[in-house]
Amino acid sequence: MKIAITSSGKDLQSDLDPRFGRCLYFIIYDTVSKQYEAVENSNIGGMGGVGIQTAQMMIDKDVKVVITGNCGPNAFNTLQAAGIQVVAGVSGKVEKAIEEYQKGNLKIANQSSTKPHSGLETR
Repeated sequence: MKIAITSSGKDLQSDLDPRFGRCLYFIIYDTVSKQYEAVENSNIGGMGGVGIQTAQMMIDKDVKVVITGNCGPNAFNTLQAAGIQVVAGVSGKVEKAIEEYQKGNLKIANQSSTKPHSGLETR
């Protein structure tokens, strides 16, 4: 199963980026093979619809779970409609987030964690 973690860098030791739609990178981690790839977020500079566009990127990558700090309502609804679970409110290192998820210590969100366009406020 593939999980995507919002990241400020290209490796497992990077800090988790608190934004979903405007994160710098995604670490896409395969829980079976234990392999990962860093994917640059090409939507980071978009003017509008960034959360939805980024959610579509996750759909295209066949991700089943997204781990992030915050996820806005448009992105959350798009992910949920595609059957992708969202874990929000996470911080720290990417590697630690993966470990905590695999231990069952992270809770799946049942609603958006922010208001629309909140990713613009942290830049």
